[in-house]
This record gives sequence, C-alpha cells and structure tokens, in this order.
Amino acid sequence: MSEIVVRPYEPGDRETLRRISHRVGYMGAPADFYWRHVESFAEIWTGYYTDEEPESLFVAVRSGEIVGYLTGCVDTRTAPSPAQAVTRAALRHALFLRPGTAGFLWRGLVDSIRHRVTPSGEIDDPRWPSHLHINLLPEARGSGAGGRLMDAWLGRLQQVGSPGCHLGTLLENERAIGFFEHQGFRRQGAPQLAPGRRSPTGGANHLQFMVREVPSA
Repeated sequence: MSEIVVRPYEPGDRETLRRISHRVGYMGAPADFYWRHVESFAEIWTGYYTDEEPESLFVAVRSGEIVGYLTGCVDTRTAPSPAQAVTRAALRHALFLRPGTAGFLWRGLVDSIRHRVTPSGEIDDPRWPSHLHINLLPEARGSGAGGRLMDAWLGRLQQVGSPGCHLGTLLENERAIGFFEHQGFRRQGAPQLAPGRRSPTGGANHLQFMVREVPSA
C-alpha cells in the first residue's frame, strides 16, 4: 500500500473535503442518520476553512486520492462558532422544516432550554487561541495520516507564533480521545451535553474540550 503524503490544501480539493466531512461526520461514521442535507453539513464544518483560511488546511493523500484532512484556525475569534455556523445554515436552507435535519435542530433547542446548556463548540481563552478539526476516511486510520496532519498543523502554529490550540470532540468517541491524548492534548473542563446530539441508538452525546500548548519554534 502506498505511503500517505500530507500537503497543503489546494482549491481543487474543496468538493472532496465536503463529501468526506459528511461521510465521516459522526465519530468517523456517516452523519446521514441525523443530518441528511449534505450541502449544509459541509458548509458548517468546512466552509470557513476552505473559503476563508485555506492556509491553515492540510490534506492527507494516498495514491493521488485524498483520504483525510485537518482544518485549522489560527485565531478562533475570526471564525464563526459551530453554533453560529449551524444557525446560519439552518436559516439559509430552511433546515428547521427539512426532513433529515429538523429533528436534530428542534431537539437541540429543547436540550438547551431543559438543561440550560449552550456549548459553542469552541474555547475562548488566550492560552489556546487556535483550534482544529480532523477527519480521516476508514482506510486511512492507523496509517499514521492523523499524526502527520497534526505535525503539519503544529508547524503552522509555530510559524505564526500561536501559544496553543484546542478542539472539541465527543466524549463517547474513545478512539478520538485516545488519539488526541497521544498527540499531547489533555482534557479541559468537564464534558457538556451536546444539544441535539444522540447516538444511533438514542443515547445522549457529550462534548469534551481538549487543549495543548505549542512549543516555540
């Protein structure tokens, strides 16, 4: 099997990344069981990064095919939070009325009111101003692609002088938690209910923030 190569994002990668984002959008599995509108899902999770900060985006390639990517943001304050991105997409595409997304959105509103929780999906802290999201296709997992993507991202942060970065992942995604801990991240704060999120069997999901410092170049 050919070697994984990590390179900077190119404009021609955009549509592939959008498809991958939905294909692995729930803990590495397809997101269509709770969000069937692929276009809006891709807008939420890749739109800012491909269109506004492509210099912080890296892709993993094997045999000429993209098998994973890392989207990064040097200064989280410049990007819409996931909650803001969801709201914008919901209004643009009438997602509160659309089968395949309406259930998630209305359930999210009920969760937020009932449990008095509205996690933004990002941390506002000068110690960890940058953030990232990473996705790999199943065939790339265990290949070292994730570590190479992370190395490229940390190199970018060293270049721009960012002191640290954060991410949010689902507490129930034990594989992701283990990967990020292996990459030097640690859990920050208690898990929070992720409004609207449920597993395929109906169990509640929880958002876990993780952080790490970036050594000076």
